[in-house]
Amino acid sequence: MKSLAYIPLFGVILIIYNIIMFTGDASVTVAKPLVEAKLISGAEWKMTTGELLIVIGIFVLFIEMFKATRTSTASILDHGLSMLVFVVFVIEFLVVEGAGNSTFLILGLMSLVDVVAGFSITIVSARRDLAVGAAIQ
Repeated sequence: MKSLAYIPLFGVILIIYNIIMFTGDASVTVAKPLVEAKLISGAEWKMTTGELLIVIGIFVLFIEMFKATRTSTASILDHGLSMLVFVVFVIEFLVVEGAGNSTFLILGLMSLVDVVAGFSITIVSARRDLAVGAAIQ
């Protein structure tokens, strides 16, 4: 369970998206409805694979914010790997045709928020820890 502290979860989403992209036509696969339901109002609700990935990305971002509150060696490694994952998102968005869509862009922006917020939260947490440590001595 401790090894999960080192793994940036957006890297897992990136791997899942790449599997979807390289096993078929990503533009079709991401836009394909997974769930269809008729609502009480009579409206047809459909959730595509891309929308499901975005929903998963929101939950992953929530978990990553909690992981960012730690001030340990694992958090430093996690932030470095998260930055690497964001760079891969940017490169794939610009270079790989199957990644050139809104779903991938939104996931990449979530990864950017993870990187920026992770560093910011860690710095604030570290300052608080230093202030508390100085007050105790």
